[in-house]
Amino acid sequence: MSRIPQAFKDEKAFIAFVTGGDPDLATSKELIIEMEKAGADLIEIGIPFSDPIAEGPVIQEANERALAAGCTTDKLFDMVKEARKEVSVPMVFLTYVNPIFTYGTEKFMERCKECGIDGLIVPDLPYEEKEEISGVCDAYDIDLISLIAPTSHERIRMIAKEAKGFVYCVSSLGVTGVRSKIETDISSMVKLVKETKDIPCAVGFGISTPEQAKEMADISDGAIVGSAIVKIVAEHGKNAVKPVADYVREMKAGVVG
Repeated sequence: MSRIPQAFKDEKAFIAFVTGGDPDLATSKELIIEMEKAGADLIEIGIPFSDPIAEGPVIQEANERALAAGCTTDKLFDMVKEARKEVSVPMVFLTYVNPIFTYGTEKFMERCKECGIDGLIVPDLPYEEKEEISGVCDAYDIDLISLIAPTSHERIRMIAKEAKGFVYCVSSLGVTGVRSKIETDISSMVKLVKETKDIPCAVGFGISTPEQAKEMADISDGAIVGSAIVKIVAEHGKNAVKPVADYVREMKAGVVG
């Protein structure tokens, strides 16, 4: 049974992202554990990959650091399995189609299930091709999280209808990264989703301040923050755990404030 609904059941959710294996696997494990303690309701873990096309420079560089430090998908699965012993919030992987196919779709989902992963976000998997992995996700009780961008209303409805876990609302077109201002009409996107299906919507891409997080959470069910956390990890390396936990605490307070 997916743990994802529990992230949204009491109040607005704060979703924190880290790149697995950056700066190393031991620090990643500690970050995951401490982010939950600091108030993260759901943790998103990026599987390092040499060509993460949806990512801006901050997360791309984190992927490079993790790969250079020797992180592999297998080692990441092992680390998450260890972290799961201490972490009760839902955890999801963010990855791309290529690493899943290379690993073997069935084997990949089996390992996700085994290490306590609740969902999967695959930015380069078009809605029209999701059948390539959705059936295997279902077989292993892994929610394939749908992303919706500021596109046509009909498309948002079509995606929302079959969404699982939560809907990831992409706040701006382009790659991930910190934005000074978010100008997309998120509330209309969320309204369309909710009219189609009763499912939580969380907003990501560009959120970095408690004010932005509050603004997005006020019109949805939660805020997702990635690049801003990854920046702190880049700056502090193995000493990033405390500054990241402090930041998560501040962002969670913004979301529920």
